[in-house]
Amino acid sequence: MPEYDMTDLLSVMSGQFVNDEENMTMLASEPCGPLKGIRIIDLTSVVMGPFATQILADLGADVIKVESPAGDTTRNMGYRQHKGMGSNFLHLNRNKRSVVLDLKTPEGREACLALAKTADVFLYNVRPQAMARLGLSYEAVKAVNPQIVYAGAYGFSDNGPYAGRPAYDDLIQGMTGIPALYSQHTGLPPRYVPLTMADRIVGLQAGIACLAGVLESRQSGQGQSIEIPMFETMAQFVLNDHLGGATFEPPKGEMGYSRLLVEPRKPYQAADGYVCVIVHTNKHWQRFLDLVGRPDLLVPGSVFESVESRARHVNQVYGFLADMILGNTVAYWVETLAAVDIPVAPLNQVEDLLEDPHLQATGQIVKMVHPTEGHLRTVAPVGNYSRTPPGIYRHAPNLGEHTEEILREVGFMPESSPPRET
Repeated sequence: MPEYDMTDLLSVMSGQFVNDEENMTMLASEPCGPLKGIRIIDLTSVVMGPFATQILADLGADVIKVESPAGDTTRNMGYRQHKGMGSNFLHLNRNKRSVVLDLKTPEGREACLALAKTADVFLYNVRPQAMARLGLSYEAVKAVNPQIVYAGAYGFSDNGPYAGRPAYDDLIQGMTGIPALYSQHTGLPPRYVPLTMADRIVGLQAGIACLAGVLESRQSGQGQSIEIPMFETMAQFVLNDHLGGATFEPPKGEMGYSRLLVEPRKPYQAADGYVCVIVHTNKHWQRFLDLVGRPDLLVPGSVFESVESRARHVNQVYGFLADMILGNTVAYWVETLAAVDIPVAPLNQVEDLLEDPHLQATGQIVKMVHPTEGHLRTVAPVGNYSRTPPGIYRHAPNLGEHTEEILREVGFMPESSPPRET
């Protein structure tokens, strides 16, 4: 573990760190978001679970990240200054406290149950069978805290034939047809979306499930076990768009949302780059066709006449739009289409987001100083709350940084214990 000065660390954690650099964001002194007072024991790792608890922590929940002695594998993913503090980990685990427990030992298990006794949520993302082998099944955790929300986010429901299979983002994307949709749309070989999309969508669902469970538990006085399976979550996500004609019995047509699947639906090539344009409503099309000197195309019986007609001839409609866009520059289309209230935007590269004027004005990209990792850039919590704003009040923790602090809080470590070597 990298060495750091304890005085500097404590001053940063209390919001008193002073840095003279312009635009450096200060830590909030303590959480004040709407979830203040909710405690979450987080046994998750990698992306899906940590993304769920990062959002809950940003909103003020006290998230205690339980790690093995080896630490979350994400600690060593991506660029890093020091071992165990990779860029992915830094973004996913801010506002959390880290405690190291070896759950394969009796002492580690008892310490984990002591934490669970004080918590509202116990979230894990390994298979339920693995939790049972550790002695941390729902029944075991419920025995020490009947009101706890015991939430499992993993690959497949335990009620189906795929139960217990390993699952990763790529596999779930593939099993729910996302690479096939890409191929159908582009005519190219299948490929995964270049985001941890399944992990993050299921992470959002896990966060919602945890909050729903806490709300019900506080009303009823009883906890419950909640399952958040990746495959089912992403199948819902895909099928809501693409059930199409199979919505009805008997089917009224093919599956698929045609507007999303046509080849011309993509950023349009202009004379000097690419531009993103949505010409969708009747008013949009009337304005666009006036702009390009083709109002005659709105005559009765034209493919442009109505939403229904455009949907039936979607390839022809989008093909015409693509041909028109090619005749002028990106700047021309952004200015001209915006002037007539047609949705338009330039095609950004990922790097452009760091200098985007709107993200800068809203404070979405923030610069901070981590006590061991130095100057960092990260993304602010999303949303504006008039009374209980989310915030960043803790940096991502070093491995086991809060072990003694947390175990003392739950009475598992005597106050007279000597400090652990770091």
